[in-house]
Order: sequence, then structure tokens, then C-alpha cells
Amino acid sequence: MSAELPDAPACARNREPILRELRRLLAHRRSVLEIGSGTGQHAVYFAPRLPHLTWQTSDLAENLPGIRAWLAAPSENDMRPANNMPPPLELDVSGEWPDLAVDAVFTANSLHIMSADSVRALFRALPRVLQPGGALIVYGPMKIAGDYVGIGSSNADFDRWLKQRDPHSGIRDLEWLDRLAEEAGLQRVENHYLPANNQLVVWQHIE
Repeated sequence: MSAELPDAPACARNREPILRELRRLLAHRRSVLEIGSGTGQHAVYFAPRLPHLTWQTSDLAENLPGIRAWLAAPSENDMRPANNMPPPLELDVSGEWPDLAVDAVFTANSLHIMSADSVRALFRALPRVLQPGGALIVYGPMKIAGDYVGIGSSNADFDRWLKQRDPHSGIRDLEWLDRLAEEAGLQRVENHYLPANNQLVVWQHIE
């Protein structure tokens, strides 16, 4: 990896379990908006392996240079960058959204970093970009009925650390996300338990 490229080590650890689910979930999709692309490492790994898709990255303005660097870098096999990744878009979920129409939205390790108000804003905006029958796919830690999911206290410890750093952040309750999804015209259709006490949850647009 080039020294100039930003690195999020968790991306390398979780990308294979996520990709196994995405291959199935996105098999009949054609366009994906990734919200909170971070370094861009997930995008450059997933997009070449899902070549039937257009994978649109997005994030806050300060993260776009790192994403552009990853999108321009040769792949792990010294292949040319995937041609199904347009340049990243600036997107603050609480602000103006790009004029897009996609049939899936994906976000990883973001809802617990955002404030609760930003999470609400994300769900409220989904009807603007999701086409009929579209899906929202979220990866990350969540609580169910107020309880942390997984083995040991790692998620509880992580949640305490998040709230000490930013009181407006924290691991979200799945039931609360379900309510936000319902208000946006979606319903939960899948919930997968993945390694490291994370989940991959799918909400589908109700036609």
C-alpha cells in the first residue's frame, strides 16, 4: 500500500464477510450509492468484484481526496482501477443531496459515528435517491432490545468510548432504525450476524 493512501485497517478485516452478502443482495441491482465511503477501501475492493454495478462513493468534502487516491491506485493485482466507479461525490447527509437515482444504498461503520440527528436525516432523504424496490444495506454494530449483540463486552466498551468522544454518537438500536426506515417507506427484510459482533441489515422499499 502506498504511503500516500489513507488506511482503515478494519476494511481489510471485514471486507470478505460483507462481500459474500453483497454478491447475493446486489446480484440484480445496477447502481449503488455508498454513503460515508471513508478512505474508499471498501469501494475499490467491492466494485471490481461486482462489475455489473455502478458503485458511487460519497463522503464529506475532507475525505474526498483520500477516496480519489484509492480510486486512482492500481488494484492489489496491479490491474487498472475498476471502470464502474465514478468520481466520489460530496455528501453531508444533513445537507443537500446530489441528484441521484439508485436502486441500492450501502453504508458501513457509519451510523454509530454520526449523530442521531444525522441518522434521522439519512433515512429521511432515502426516498429522494432510492428507486422503487430499492434497498438500504447497513453494516456495523447495533443493539437489539437495548442489548449489545455478540460475545463479550467489546460492543459495550466501544459504545462507551464513542459517547465519551462524542455524546451524540453511539451504537444504535435496531428497533429505532426500523422506525426510521418505516417512515421512509422501507421495511426490514434481512439481518445477518457477521464477525466481530457486527450485523448487516437490509431494508427494502415497500412498493
